Amino acid sequence: MSDDGQIIRQFKAGQKEEAFNQIVKNYGERLYWHIRRIVIVHEDADDLLQETFVKAWGALDRFRGDSGLYTWLYRIATNEVITFLNRKKIDTTAALSTEPELMAARLKADRNFDGDKLQRLLQEAIASLPPKQRVVFCERYYNETPYEDISKAMGTSTGALKASYHHAYNKVLEYVKARIDIDY
Repeated sequence: MSDDGQIIRQFKAGQKEEAFNQIVKNYGERLYWHIRRIVIVHEDADDLLQETFVKAWGALDRFRGDSGLYTWLYRIATNEVITFLNRKKIDTTAALSTEPELMAARLKADRNFDGDKLQRLLQEAIASLPPKQRVVFCERYYNETPYEDISKAMGTSTGALKASYHHAYNKVLEYVKARIDIDY
């Protein structure tokens, strides 16, 4: 694994494809799972990962190095995810369907999802969250990412992130509790 400085030097020295391939190798899987936990569906995660790398490729020459490459890529990926979720919300509203119902149907049809009923319910609850809360919840719940790291990547204060996580957690809990009483 090459370090960030070496990759940037390689890129600036004209070995752009080699440097970019190293970025994909170093961070591709980690970014994929960051995206997948939020959008759930493999095909959507794959498309968003590609979009993230396309945007990164176009902006790598302007990378200032104020943060690590992963933090920079994480921010691009997160922005792509939020844009995707907001666009999807508009599409589902236009179709008179709610996003959680659509996500539940997609989860049931996803051959890559092998979770049990409770895991499915958790994913539906997460899908019901607003995009930014969904990102914060997934990072804290699944990755145990420190608020300070999420703050750097999202450009938001840690206090706002803590409040966002707290609200998201309570919404997920209420969603699951309401359905467990009905379904079990």
